[in-house]
Amino acid sequence: MMKWLHQLRWKLFVSHFIIVLMAYVVLLAAANVLTSLGWTSFAPLTLGAAAAETGQIHSGVTNEAVALQEQFQSVVQQALLISGFAALTAAVLVSLFVSRRIVEPIQTLSNVSRRLAQGLYRERIYLQADDEIAQLAQSVNQLAEALDQTERRRLALLADVTHELRTPLATIGGYMEGLVDGVVSANPATFNLILRETRRLQRLIEDLELLSRVEAGQLPVVARAIDLRSVLEAQIAQFEPLFSSNQVTLSLDAPEQLPQVWADPDRVAQVLINILANAYRYTPAGGQVTVQVSTDDQEVRVAVIDSGIGIAAEHLPHLFERFYRVDKSRARNSGGSGIGLAIARHLIYAQGGEIWAESDGIGKGARFIFTLPLAPQMATIRLEPIASVDTVEAS
Repeated sequence: MMKWLHQLRWKLFVSHFIIVLMAYVVLLAAANVLTSLGWTSFAPLTLGAAAAETGQIHSGVTNEAVALQEQFQSVVQQALLISGFAALTAAVLVSLFVSRRIVEPIQTLSNVSRRLAQGLYRERIYLQADDEIAQLAQSVNQLAEALDQTERRRLALLADVTHELRTPLATIGGYMEGLVDGVVSANPATFNLILRETRRLQRLIEDLELLSRVEAGQLPVVARAIDLRSVLEAQIAQFEPLFSSNQVTLSLDAPEQLPQVWADPDRVAQVLINILANAYRYTPAGGQVTVQVSTDDQEVRVAVIDSGIGIAAEHLPHLFERFYRVDKSRARNSGGSGIGLAIARHLIYAQGGEIWAESDGIGKGARFIFTLPLAPQMATIRLEPIASVDTVEAS
């Protein structure tokens, strides 16, 4: 089969052509049958009446009837031929118009999708229509926009990771060169500084590895019915000395009898560590941080409320993105790697909950809230062991 027959425009043309041709053949056959039957019943009456009027019965009546029948059929066939040619011409024009309206947008979609596959994510399709193909084009544009945003985040991630790695490496390299050249004294303070930067670099690598595992769904989350209050109390007890050293009050506001939640206690603790570390980082001396718990018929809501520096409204939707910082210029020593909240979001989603941030504005504190589903009344506790995870420093 010739290659052009596989193209959509020619398939449309051939389909229109076959439809018109079949209609024409059926119409021609029907016309021949009907004219034959009609003439057989009508011609003898007409010719007989003419002979009676003249008082003659001519022997050529039958021949004349046959000639008239053939002449009539010839006229009908000529009319059908003309109409058939007109119909075929109309079919050609209609198929060309329809194929142009269908095939060209599809070719555009194909070309744009091919360029998207090549990494040109800023390609878009513009169609002046309101049909299914236009809806498909809009879907492709939405896909291209999502791919473009993902690519931008990937480039930003590479830039941020490069910067985060460069800072401690530059510090370590500078002090090591100073030690080799004898410019820097080999004393415990210098070694402690190098050790601190090394650990900072190690934490960043561990955070990146953990984030990649969480986003890929490779971090095991084993949910079971747990006592949430005991998990919260354990983490508050762990953070209380750190908060007290900064003169910040840390407290728990929760009912004495909390219903059990369906969650992984290690992952919940990890989420709480990241949120409490952020609250500590941005709450000045004399402030207060409260872990407030409330329940309803479906879930338990945990809110970490601080009286810190607050967050502007435009930053709230982006706080859980990787490496996102409200203050782009703040020193890396004053904050983490910007990964902790992204990890917390994925861990909460993996347990069937939600997480978000609220703030009334700059200087009015912030609230980080997450939810966990209640444990079923007749829940079957899974007996598989919970994977041991070393909690990382909040970022």
